[in-house]
Amino acid sequence: MAEATNPPAGASETPQHTETLEKHVTGATIWLTGLPSAGKTTIANELARTLRAEGHRVEVLDGDEIREFLSAGLGFSREDRHTNVQRIGFLAELLARNGVLTLVPVIAPYADSREAVRKRHQAGGTAYLEVHVATPVEVCSERDVKGLYAKQAAGEISGLTGVDDPYEAPDSPDLRIESHQQSVQESAAALRALLTERGLAA
Repeated sequence: MAEATNPPAGASETPQHTETLEKHVTGATIWLTGLPSAGKTTIANELARTLRAEGHRVEVLDGDEIREFLSAGLGFSREDRHTNVQRIGFLAELLARNGVLTLVPVIAPYADSREAVRKRHQAGGTAYLEVHVATPVEVCSERDVKGLYAKQAAGEISGLTGVDDPYEAPDSPDLRIESHQQSVQESAAALRALLTERGLAA
């Protein structure tokens, strides 16, 4: 009678199994730029819930949290804003190239700062999408989620992006979302559809 032989260690990891794992590690950075109170973070969080439910690895890089933990001490001059965006871009690219869908709802008001982040991703062969949440300033000021517009109007703060500080809207974003004309769910669904179209989330 022939003796039964045990498979060698690690034999259970078949090529098919390895291929299945690799299908779930595509990462990308999705940068949502727009004015304060445009709806960037709300849309990002809605999309993140959907993607996580589908089994994707997702992180949302919140601008306020980055300011507190990575960019403490930076102000709101053009140079400091640029530095902040580059730090966020570095972290996003690091996560994305390690298989994480990284959603970045951060204003990033200057086109050259955003372009520098895009070039960092291109140099590393990491997918990068720029999404413009194109909510008009009038709508943003009515929403005024953090009370910034009211404080600016009262003279309590200055340098508010889109009011008394510049905001350079993207000329050719990968997607433009008119969030004031559709629901949060519809905005997130449009972005989810873009990820499918670009092969970043099946």
